[in-house]
Amino acid sequence: MFFSDTDLKITEVQTEILIGSLSIISLFGSLAGGRTSDSIGRKWTMALAALVFQTGAAVMAIAPSFEVLMIGRTLAGIGIGLGVVIAPVYIAEISPTVARGFLTSFPEIFINLGILLGYVSNYAFSGLAVHISWRIMLAVGILPSVFIGFALCVIPESPRWLVMKGQVDRAREVLMKTNERDDEVEERLAEIQLAAAKTQGSEDRPVWRELLSPSPAVRKMLIVGFGIQCFQQITGIDATVYYSPEILKEAGIQDETKLLAATVAVGVTKTVFILFATFMIDSIGRKPLLYVSTVGMTLCLFSLSFTLTFLGQGTLGITLALLFVCGNVAFFSIGMGPVCWVLTSEIFPLRLRAQASALGAVGNRVCSGLVAMSFLSVSRAITVGGTFFVFSLVSALSVIFVYVLVPETSGKSLEQIELMFQVGLETKGSEVELGDAERLVRKDQGF
Repeated sequence: MFFSDTDLKITEVQTEILIGSLSIISLFGSLAGGRTSDSIGRKWTMALAALVFQTGAAVMAIAPSFEVLMIGRTLAGIGIGLGVVIAPVYIAEISPTVARGFLTSFPEIFINLGILLGYVSNYAFSGLAVHISWRIMLAVGILPSVFIGFALCVIPESPRWLVMKGQVDRAREVLMKTNERDDEVEERLAEIQLAAAKTQGSEDRPVWRELLSPSPAVRKMLIVGFGIQCFQQITGIDATVYYSPEILKEAGIQDETKLLAATVAVGVTKTVFILFATFMIDSIGRKPLLYVSTVGMTLCLFSLSFTLTFLGQGTLGITLALLFVCGNVAFFSIGMGPVCWVLTSEIFPLRLRAQASALGAVGNRVCSGLVAMSFLSVSRAITVGGTFFVFSLVSALSVIFVYVLVPETSGKSLEQIELMFQVGLETKGSEVELGDAERLVRKDQGF
């Protein structure tokens, strides 16, 4: 977006608003996304998200002024807010247990590919006229949402949403496509029907009221889901990604072409490590990846702070700064990036899942927006190195949060995860314990 600064004569404050507003605006899409998906379905909410985003990207690409650019940014933000909530929920609800983490990580992969595409296109189009290059870069962003539109013509609706709406036969058909054995299909369907049956007595009570006055089990889920979403952003990943040219300029890189090439390296690192995480998330588990991620981010953020404060402007300072920026995004991508969205799509009960996930996404977007909109101003006040020292302290707190509160959810069905919170089982409890708990709940419910 920095080429648009030159073309449209955008000030530093306007740049902060333009970058940070996307996250703030997207929270409105996130808030609407949960309720919309409960009404029209997960699939068609994603279609709506793609349409709104396409419109926003097109408006930004032809914007003649900052004001029109903000209109496009607003539409794009709403589309992103809708999509960022529903895509993980949809994938988690339709995926088989053994591959749920891998498949639910896919939105994060494509987010990283989009960031990388932005870096590469920024570099590739840098030789064009200033008033053309950034417009082409924004127009390229329309293509992924077009592909999503075509994909929606063939993908099925979520089986759990179908059961919630009383369409059991359609849900069985979808489960038969995603599970290999008929007995497994019937087992999953029975679990979903049991989970849906538990909500029948509370259907007259609005979901938002249940979220505002939650049961002890739901309160634990909200703390985990909302907390992990906020920690994902207040550790400064968006500042690192959005403002990597400014960070590296602070380290001593002044040539614009070298700055763009360095940001491409950041994007490549982020994408490569997210791919690693998606293949390991089901076999290693969510929590071990979070440990590696949060500890690694803490060390890289502290080291980057030290480098920018004491070693900047020289060859050593530039090399170390680039190394620690890439290290930070690498550690983020193997844990906090994908696992955050996987967890929040897994832990909530069927009736609350979409809107509770939306609440977590709101926290994520607010924190992202606050970081992005304040980074330049805070850096001017306490230096870039000082800002990253603060991020390292917050990241250290995230290690404690993961250790104390985050459960392991890999290898368990969505319904088993719900039971785990209800009966207070240890996250390493055996399948026998989960099975005993499930039978007790069935007995209490009269099944």
